[in-house]
Amino acid sequence: MKNSAPKNPLQLGHSIKHDLALNASRVLRIHGFNAIATLLQISPELFLSGPESTIFAIQDSAMSNVSVPPWVMKQLLQYHTSPSKLPMQELINKPHGSCLTTLVYDKNLMITKNDTKTGSVEINSVLISHPDMFLEGPVSVHGILGLFSDIDQDWGIIQSPVCNSNQALDSNPNERRDMVEWARIVQLLSSNGFVSFAIGLHSVLNGILQDYADLSSVTIFAPPNSGIISSPWPLLYKIVRSHILPNRFTYLDLTSLPKNNSLRNLVPGEHLQISTNKFSRVLTVNEVEITLPDILSSTKFVIHGISRAFEVHSDGHTVSSSCTIGLAEIQPA
Repeated sequence: MKNSAPKNPLQLGHSIKHDLALNASRVLRIHGFNAIATLLQISPELFLSGPESTIFAIQDSAMSNVSVPPWVMKQLLQYHTSPSKLPMQELINKPHGSCLTTLVYDKNLMITKNDTKTGSVEINSVLISHPDMFLEGPVSVHGILGLFSDIDQDWGIIQSPVCNSNQALDSNPNERRDMVEWARIVQLLSSNGFVSFAIGLHSVLNGILQDYADLSSVTIFAPPNSGIISSPWPLLYKIVRSHILPNRFTYLDLTSLPKNNSLRNLVPGEHLQISTNKFSRVLTVNEVEITLPDILSSTKFVIHGISRAFEVHSDGHTVSSSCTIGLAEIQPA
């Protein structure tokens, strides 16, 4: 009798991760971490997205106090997961102040206390109460007493420690390093009145980072607070991307372009038309006026305020900025 054909490597990898997640969730339940055990069993891909993972499991009492939208919960869980296997002994041996990467872009963890005599470690000033709860293959799981970060209830922005330039991050060699200051952009948009666009950008950012890993500078056309984030998820994704160029263009750069020039945005195959309003002589993008040129900028980005959101075509329909704002339909990227 002939041996059956070998399994597809992708199917095999998925099966191994499923088994690891199931085994880890059983151990978590034994130790009373029921909330994380359930989430790991239902959505293992949130935690086990790479070759290695270390999960810092939040105690049930701390999880019970978390009340955030699903997309914020996803980010919170990923902030408590590192893309490296980190057994307790390795954490103890790391220098005080060492930073660890997480599954959230530009958000790190910091070892704030490690006592080699007692074998205790604190990360972000939170004690690892159940070290090495689960060690199997490429996965480590430790239990912790509380959340590694407070979360802004309106924004879901995670506050993480800032690593000094001379402190090396514990990261995988293949991990993407983001050059655009996305966290700063989101915060600046929020604090300067572009609230709905900032929320929309924040919610789709992981997808942008996956598709444009080598992006080094951007131009953002920020619309006022109307008609963006209540759109269905695929449309919201397209709306936000349509307002971003993969290069930095100041207002002077835009005015210096040839007449009726077009520039590629982050929607595959789409461009923005740069022209001048023949009556007001104001620079327009897709016939929308730039009302606040160069309102925010750095060496890696520039943000222009515009009078309204661009029209976006989806499934044969044209969607403008007339839809209402709401957060209920935001889903994870």
